[in-house]
Amino acid sequence: MTGLQDRLTPKQVEEFGRELDALRQRIVDDLGQVDVDYIHSIIKTQRGLEVAGRALLFAGFFPPAWLAGVGALSLAKILDNMEIGHNVMHGQYDWTRDPALSSQRFEWDTVAPAENWRHSHNYIHHTYTNIVDKDRDVGYGILRMDTAQKWHPYYLGNPVYATLLALFFQWGVMLHDLEVENVVKGERSWADNVPVLKKIVRKASRQVGKDYVLFPLLTGPLAPLTFLGNATANLTRNLWAFAIIFCGHFPADVESFTEEETAEESRGQWYLRQILGSANISGGPLFHILSGNLSHQIEHHLFPDIPARRYPEIAGEVRAICEKYGLPYHTGPLRKQLWSVAKKIVKLALPQSSPSTATVDPDRQLRAA
Repeated sequence: MTGLQDRLTPKQVEEFGRELDALRQRIVDDLGQVDVDYIHSIIKTQRGLEVAGRALLFAGFFPPAWLAGVGALSLAKILDNMEIGHNVMHGQYDWTRDPALSSQRFEWDTVAPAENWRHSHNYIHHTYTNIVDKDRDVGYGILRMDTAQKWHPYYLGNPVYATLLALFFQWGVMLHDLEVENVVKGERSWADNVPVLKKIVRKASRQVGKDYVLFPLLTGPLAPLTFLGNATANLTRNLWAFAIIFCGHFPADVESFTEEETAEESRGQWYLRQILGSANISGGPLFHILSGNLSHQIEHHLFPDIPARRYPEIAGEVRAICEKYGLPYHTGPLRKQLWSVAKKIVKLALPQSSPSTATVDPDRQLRAA
């Protein structure tokens, strides 16, 4: 079988792994006050935007104030989710010993409980990245995102499900931990979900109470406008997070893998899988910050516990290493990556996209042989 292990010789895999290990260690050895100052500045900015957004909604009767308030609150929620919450909960700042930056203590401004997310994302997704039937982020339990997923008439709704997931992304991430598709298949019982469900209800209740009850009521007669403003900010954050995450995982050239070809993989082979199974999004410094530097998804999958602000400075080196070993380094602007993802979602809704009839690239055909 020609598969993941055949991309490089055993000796090349070993050398490849050593080079990436050395790159990682160099960054770890260089971590210091500049990284702490950076994340504190982002947190300060996020809090300032949230306070400004909430305050402006008290003047929501004036349309420019309402729009500015929604804009500020949207940015605050995006920063909290992407550059702060996601990265802190990955343990990127655990080395600081700062309780406020502890991956185990941090809780973010979304309905998905941090504890549940750390298991489904940090452990399952980052351990089994793009391994079909192991990485539950491949399709999120509701979408067909790979030809290895057997087609069923249900998947005709792929574009509809994707649209709903984008609109309600924080809720999709929250429900992701229930593993409903595994309950349906009999691989998990509802009783197994009781502890998870308790955390979900507790966290979602707090979030809904804050955004849709407490803050609207505080603005008195402007409560409907504040309610709408908070809902719009959450919608903006949902659409942005969906776009960034899907563009980093599901453009056309990104590959997936089987359990068999990834069994007993070495550290170098694990690195190789992360590169083949990820894609970057090109853009400027502000774009990278607002994406939580997940626009550098390749670097993130290689080094998920390194502060994300370091990804832009090592991206060139990672790309050079890929070129040295003849490996692809998938990257492109947001519009290109998003269009590629949209086409894949539509194509995989149809039965002719099944493995037996789909037109795939030669490398993919060899891997599936």
